[in-house]
Amino acid sequence: MELAVRRSAIQVILTEHRRLTSIVSGMQRVVDGMATGSGLSSAMLMRAMLYYINEFPEQIHHPKEEQYLFARLRARTDEFDAVIGELARQHEEGKRRIQALERALTRYELAGADMLPALRNGVYGYADFYASHRHLEESVILPGAQRYLTASDWMEIDEAFGANRDPFESLETEDNLNDLYRLIVQTMPEAQA
Repeated sequence: MELAVRRSAIQVILTEHRRLTSIVSGMQRVVDGMATGSGLSSAMLMRAMLYYINEFPEQIHHPKEEQYLFARLRARTDEFDAVIGELARQHEEGKRRIQALERALTRYELAGADMLPALRNGVYGYADFYASHRHLEESVILPGAQRYLTASDWMEIDEAFGANRDPFESLETEDNLNDLYRLIVQTMPEAQA
């Protein structure tokens, strides 16, 4: 997606969306691989992916979208109120879906292959849900923000999202979500052509 003027917050948001998309795609490959018997190591990788989603998009990315981007856009125009309301609802639904995936993964770990279809359905359902959510933000909200927000709005939003690059900078390396993301990506099975 090409936006007229590239703002640093928009760059951060798009990068974070790409990262989450790669995690979700990896979850699909992992759950598909579980059917071939790579159970325990795949379950550990899946748990790391769910942890990443819980800790970064759910705790940092989505709240900042609501607090800064959505709030500023609502203050400038009511044109996007319905879409913003839907996106906020989807943020809550996303949390519930991740919790449901964690429960489905635990059932798989405890009961084995009989629980795999439910886990797979949950992963694929989340992937569809997230793709639709991301599309709505990138095709409606970001262009709307480009059109209506002021330079002052963007200064505040750019500063808020600029902090997302290293959210745990003061913690030890093993707790750094950027390191976790790289580890997950390096561990994921390759996409089949």
